[in-house]
Amino acid sequence: MGIASNLKNITSSLPENVTLVAVSKTKPISDIMEAYDAGQRIFGENKVQEIVEKYEQMPKDIEWHMIGHLQRNKVKYMASFVSLIHGVDNFKLLKEIDKQAKKYDRIIECLLQIKIAKEDSKFGMTTEEASNIISSEEFLELKNIKVTGLMGMATFTDDTTQIEQEFNTLKTSFDNLKSIEYFNFKPNVISMGMSGDYELAIECGSTMIRVGSSIFGARNYIN
Repeated sequence: MGIASNLKNITSSLPENVTLVAVSKTKPISDIMEAYDAGQRIFGENKVQEIVEKYEQMPKDIEWHMIGHLQRNKVKYMASFVSLIHGVDNFKLLKEIDKQAKKYDRIIECLLQIKIAKEDSKFGMTTEEASNIISSEEFLELKNIKVTGLMGMATFTDDTTQIEQEFNTLKTSFDNLKSIEYFNFKPNVISMGMSGDYELAIECGSTMIRVGSSIFGARNYIN
């Protein structure tokens, strides 16, 4: 099946409260435009250089999400346009996003990445670390970011019981933090679930899924 029909199959089964981020990393503009022409407007990239190149070449009503691990020195390249940064895993990064957003008189929305997977290769903070950040005086000084929720990546495994436990961990973290509310912390997003497990993620409370191969087919590795 083609990209448009893949998209239609996925979106037709999604609950109204779930947002689909089409993960377009490594995909050519022609493929992304096919999804765009089918009505998709939210795309996710994991490399800054790639998100910048695609932003420059594509329609400006697209909402670009940075879904990969982000280094502080790269924030400046996309601060003028990025809509949501998923993987904020430390306060220094949050501070840098705030600094760069201020230059463009923007407020950039961010998700705090909670480490739910057992794999050491996954990034993220504990719920306690997230709570400490949000509750700090330093956090309240950040006027150009808004933390709108949490993001997590489950372990890469066929063990659905383990994946479900990890998704439930993120939902519990969200529930524990959502009682806190400041002008720059208004949690309503739980970003979890990818092509292989998004249906389970939605059952566990996800409100945003990141789907690539189920839309575009197998990934093209460039490097």
